[in-house]
Amino acid sequence: MKKIIFILSLVLLLANCKQQVQINSVKVTNIDELNTAIENSKAGDHIILNNGIWKDVEIKFLAQGAKENPITLSAETPGKVFIEGISNLAFGGDYLVVSGLHFRNGYSPSENVIAFRIDENMIANNCKVTNCVITDFNKLQRDNDDLWVQFYGRHNQLDHCYIAGKTNGGPTIRVDLKGNQSIRNYHKIVNNHFGPRPRKGGARGETIQLGSSFTSMSPSHTTIANNLFEACNGEVEIISSKTNFNEIKNNVFYKSEGSVVTRHGNYAMIDGNYFIGDGINENYGGIRIVNTGHWIVNNYFYNIIGENFRSPLAVMNGIPKSPLNRYNQVTDVVVAYNTYVNCRSPWQFGVGTNIAQKDVLPLSEIRSARPIRTIVANNIIYNDNGDKFLVIEHDKADGVLFKSNVIDNKGVAFKNYDGGVQAASLQLKNISESIKIPTGIPDTVKPYIGFDFKTITEDLFGNSRANNNRVGAVINADVENPNILDKSKYGADWFSNEIEVKEPVTHVVNRVEDIQTKINEANNGDIIALKEGVFILNKSLVINKTITIQTQGDGKAQINFSGDDNTPLFELNPKGKLTVNNLILKGNTSNYAFASLKENMSNHFGLTVSGCEISNFNYILKAYKQTFSERITFESSLFYDCENGIELSEETNDKGDYNTEYLTINNCNFNNVKQNVVDYYRGGYDESTIGGNLLVTNSTFTNCGAKEKNKRLLNHNGIVNVNINNNTFKNNKVKFVSILWGAKNNVESENTIVNSGQIKTEENLVMTLMY
Repeated sequence: MKKIIFILSLVLLLANCKQQVQINSVKVTNIDELNTAIENSKAGDHIILNNGIWKDVEIKFLAQGAKENPITLSAETPGKVFIEGISNLAFGGDYLVVSGLHFRNGYSPSENVIAFRIDENMIANNCKVTNCVITDFNKLQRDNDDLWVQFYGRHNQLDHCYIAGKTNGGPTIRVDLKGNQSIRNYHKIVNNHFGPRPRKGGARGETIQLGSSFTSMSPSHTTIANNLFEACNGEVEIISSKTNFNEIKNNVFYKSEGSVVTRHGNYAMIDGNYFIGDGINENYGGIRIVNTGHWIVNNYFYNIIGENFRSPLAVMNGIPKSPLNRYNQVTDVVVAYNTYVNCRSPWQFGVGTNIAQKDVLPLSEIRSARPIRTIVANNIIYNDNGDKFLVIEHDKADGVLFKSNVIDNKGVAFKNYDGGVQAASLQLKNISESIKIPTGIPDTVKPYIGFDFKTITEDLFGNSRANNNRVGAVINADVENPNILDKSKYGADWFSNEIEVKEPVTHVVNRVEDIQTKINEANNGDIIALKEGVFILNKSLVINKTITIQTQGDGKAQINFSGDDNTPLFELNPKGKLTVNNLILKGNTSNYAFASLKENMSNHFGLTVSGCEISNFNYILKAYKQTFSERITFESSLFYDCENGIELSEETNDKGDYNTEYLTINNCNFNNVKQNVVDYYRGGYDESTIGGNLLVTNSTFTNCGAKEKNKRLLNHNGIVNVNINNNTFKNNKVKFVSILWGAKNNVESENTIVNSGQIKTEENLVMTLMY
C-alpha cells in the first residue's frame, strides 16, 4: 500500500513539475506580438512589454489564469513602458495581473482608461492592476467624460498605483454594480497614492465613486484602505459611496478640497482615517453623512475648518420619500471614538436644509427630514482657541443622542446636550506635525457602550480597546510617529511626484521676433523680460507652460497687436498659466488680449494680470466653452476702450459647470468697456456645487456697460460666492450694477454708486434643475 501511495505521489509531483516547465515568459515589442502572446497564454505565463513608448494601443487582456498561477502582463522595467496616444487597457477573464505601466501623453478612445471587462459579456474577476501610473491622461474636451479606472465583476484590485491630474468630467475611479455579476464584488482599492486632481469647476469630479444612485440599494462590499489622497480637489466629494456595505479605512486625506460622502446607499464603515487641513483653507472637508446605518469611528481630524458640506462632520437633512438620486434621511448612524483638533464648528447637523427656498423649488426638492436615531458618543474635541459654536444646527438636532463626549474649549461656554458633551482641561501630545493627541481625559469620563459598540475593538493606531478603553480615536498617546505623509508608503515604488524647485531664469528679449522663441525655450516658471519700447506683433503668442512676461526695468514695454479678427495676443493653451506684469497692450479693436483655445483644452489654463494698461481690444479675456482656469486675477491695471471685458459665460448647459473657480479683480480701473464687463456664469440648481468665487474690490468702473443687453454691469448669475467691496461705479448706463443671490454667499459693502443703477439682492434665484 505504501508503495502505491509513493508511486501516486511521484506521478503527481512529476505532473506538477511538467506544468511548471511549460510556463512561458515571453517578451513582446509591438501590439501584434502582444495580442498573439495573450491569445496563447496559459496559467502562470508572464508577458513582458518591451521598454519604450507604446502609442495608440488598445490592449485587450482576455485570458484565464489560476489563483496560484495568474497570468501577468508587466513592463520590462517598471516605469519604462509608456502607454501614450489614443490607448486603453481592458481585462476579461480570471486571475490576471498588470504591472509597471505608465499611461501619459494621451487619452482613452473609450469611456475608460482601464476597465475590468472587455464588454458586457466578458467580465474580469480576481484581477489586479498594481505598481502602475496614470498622469494627465485626459480627453481633449472637458465635457467628454470618462473614468480612468472602472471596476466590474468581483474580487478585483487596484493597488500601489499613482493616479493624478484628471481635468475632464467623470470620477477618476468608479465601481460599477450594474448586473448580478458585479454586486457583492469585494473589490479592493488599497495602498495607492491619489495625487492632485485639480478643481473641475462643477460636478462629476470625484476621485472615487462607488456605484451610482440607480444601483444604490445594491450590496458592494468594496474596501478603500491605506491610500493617500493628496490635493484631490475635483469637487465637493472626494469619495462618493453610493452602494451598501463599503469600508473606508486607514486612509489619509491631506489638504484635499472635499469630503468622504455617503451620498447614497447604506451601512458604510468609515474607520481610522486621517483628515489633515491647514486651518486656513475652508474647502478642506471631512465626512458628510446621508442615508442609513453608517459607522464613523476612530477618525482623526486636524485643522479642518470647512462649513456646511465641508465641515469636519456634516450630517445632512434628507428629502421625505426621496427618489434614488436625491437625499435620503439620515437614520441609525453611529459617530464614535473620533478626535477633532482645532476644527472649527466640527459637528454640523441639518446641513443642506433648504426650507427657505420652497417658493422657487418643487416640493420634491425640499430637504426637511432631520437626522433621527443617530448617536454621537465618546468623541474628543480640542481647541487652542475656544469655539462658541461647537455644534451648528442648521435644522434641529433633536433626533441625535449625545453621550460621553469630551471638549477642551478653553473655557468658552457651549451647549452640552443634556450632559452628553462635557468640558475638560486637556493637553496635546505632539506625535508629528499633523498628529497631536489630546491627553488628560478625566477618569470620571467613561465610554458610552451602545448597541454593538463592543465591535469597535481597536483604536486609530490598531491598539486593542479590550482592557483600557478610552474616549477619542487614540487610547494611548505613547506611540511612534506613523509617518502618514511618507509618500514612499503609497503608490508605485518607481514613481515620485516630488518636483525639484528651480530658481526662475530670466530671458531678456529685444526683438519682437524673439518673443515666441524665448517662450518656447523657457522652462516652467521662467520669466520673459521685454526691453522698454514698442513691439509690433501680428501673430498670437502661444502659452503652453507656466510663464511670466514683464517689462525689464521700471518702465513699461508696449505690445501693439495687429493680428486677425477674433484672434488673441496671448493664446492660452492647456497647461498655459500666464502672468503678465507691467506691460502696455493695445489691440486693433477686433482682436482679443487673452483667450483660451476654442476646443481641445485638455488641461487648465491660468491668468494673472498686474500693473498693466490694456486697450482697444474686442475682448479683454475670452474663455470658450469647456475651458477652465483655477484662478484668474486682474490687479492694479487699467482697461479702456474695449468692446467686451471678461467673458466667462459659455458654460450654458446648466449642469453646474463654470469657467473659473476664482475670479479676482482688485484695484483696477475700467473705462468705456461697452459690454460683458464681467460676465461669469454658473447655471443649474445643484446643491453640491459650492463655487465659483468672484471678488471685486477697490476698483472703479466708469462709462461702462452702454451696450449691455440685460442692463447689468457685473453679471455673475449662479455664482455661489460673490464679494463686491469698496468700489466706485460712475456714469455706467445700466439698470443694475449687480444682482446678488441672497440665499448664497453673495455680499456687497462700502460701494459708491453714481448714476449707475443699483445693487439689488434677490433671496432665491429661479434656476433650472439639474436632475
